[in-house]
Amino acid sequence: MTTTSAWPPKSRGYFAIGAERSSKALNLGNLMRSAHAFGASFTFTIGAQYQALEARADTSKGHWHLPHYNWETPGEMVLPKGCKLVGIELLDEAIALPSFRHPLQVAYVLGPERGSLSEALLRRCDYIVKIPTSFCVNVAMAGAIVMYDRVKSLAPFAERPISEGGPSEGSGPVRADKHRKGRTDG
Repeated sequence: MTTTSAWPPKSRGYFAIGAERSSKALNLGNLMRSAHAFGASFTFTIGAQYQALEARADTSKGHWHLPHYNWETPGEMVLPKGCKLVGIELLDEAIALPSFRHPLQVAYVLGPERGSLSEALLRRCDYIVKIPTSFCVNVAMAGAIVMYDRVKSLAPFAERPISEGGPSEGSGPVRADKHRKGRTDG
């Protein structure tokens, strides 16, 4: 009997992702699309500007598939019981993302374009995490990196092999040329 596994593998727990004081519709739409693709449980904004909220830049229509919350201030934000709040910010004292163990129940929050998380929001965070880059990256890109790291850390993927390529099936590594299906373009 063969069993089929769901793709992509689902990570344990749940997560949400949002942004504070977002002003760019395309960035927010891209973040929401990535959240939908990575399996977020909900998305949110805090103090988002009207133009960021009203433009429908998420082509996956994530707002039809998962809840989205709009809070005006960090004080209004209400998270589920047990949910940790993790700020993503390039601060010296922040935990480097590759060294961070993701909570099982978490909401990640990113700062605005050309800005940082507010002091009020930083005080609410259980952890502050930084992506190991030389300078800040785009909000949507930062969100995708954090969500990828979460999935990679908590989903049941095979261990990476010591040598290049993917996990082997049977006697050898799975190679790209095995999947060409009759292509003769060299």
